[in-house]
Amino acid sequence: MGITQNFGIVVLSFIIGLICCVQGQLTQNFYSSTCPKAEQIVQDYVSKHIPNAPSLAAALIRMHFHDCFVRGCDASVLLNTTSSTGNQTEKFAPPNLSLRGFGFIDGVKSLLEAECPGVVSCADTLALVARDSIVTTGGPFWNVPTGRRDGLISNGTEALTNIPAPSNNLSALQTRFSSKGLDLQDLVLLSGAHTIGVSHCSSFTTRLYNFSGVLGNQDPSLDSEYATNLKSRKCLSLNDTTTLVEMDPGSVRTFDLSYYTLLLKRRGLFQSDAALTTSSNTASIINQLLQGGLQNFYAEFAKSMEKMGRVEVLTGSAGEIRRNCAIVNS
Repeated sequence: MGITQNFGIVVLSFIIGLICCVQGQLTQNFYSSTCPKAEQIVQDYVSKHIPNAPSLAAALIRMHFHDCFVRGCDASVLLNTTSSTGNQTEKFAPPNLSLRGFGFIDGVKSLLEAECPGVVSCADTLALVARDSIVTTGGPFWNVPTGRRDGLISNGTEALTNIPAPSNNLSALQTRFSSKGLDLQDLVLLSGAHTIGVSHCSSFTTRLYNFSGVLGNQDPSLDSEYATNLKSRKCLSLNDTTTLVEMDPGSVRTFDLSYYTLLLKRRGLFQSDAALTTSSNTASIINQLLQGGLQNFYAEFAKSMEKMGRVEVLTGSAGEIRRNCAIVNS
């Protein structure tokens, strides 16, 4: 074997080892030696408080989703705007103004800091809280490998350009998901989280009153009976910014397949929901989920959630472990 061939094998082995190392930096039970009670502390807090405010489960998984789509899952969505940053942070960008649950995250983090100061990241805290909140309300469990570190940068304009919008068509959704390493199946499955929670009318009233920018136009892809009900009982005008509407009517607190059933009846609340039925590929995924039953949906949803939770994470010596999730360490 020649020197060149030997060198090639050494380089290949190094690259393979490097890839394995990078992929392995998030691990199950990352805090087993540095803060062994960490995950139990999160679970206990969630189990105590979410039953009294079950609607927070939807809010917290949405927060996790919005965090991961901007700079990866680095808790940048939790940062406040300060005079030192010189810019508006993600938290105050339009897509995130309706986020809630920040105080809940702070409550968990304070307990973690009391147990193990400076050890457990806000990014891991958010990821664990999102999972445990869904499980507490009877939804699916998914693995949350830990070891994320917290980002130092949060820019509101990046939230506008990265977070999928309720008005997006399939092409726009696919572009935003693929930029994070997520495919069409992930898109359909992660959208399934709309089986719980509510939305403000302002996220979809253009479908009812001003579709395609023409005042009085109604989105023809929306079931007419459903649209009439929304206009007469919920969102009474184009400019309604306060009324809340269930994303999965009749099943708002149950993590189930009814969201997909409604999609096929043209009763998805957002344009981004309806977009999932405009492609034979995504429609096929929906039908497979409905045919596979609840347990199959749970299993597939869990895979996509774990995949999303690994998007562009900071590990090793990157970023920091914030003491206060709302501000970077001084």
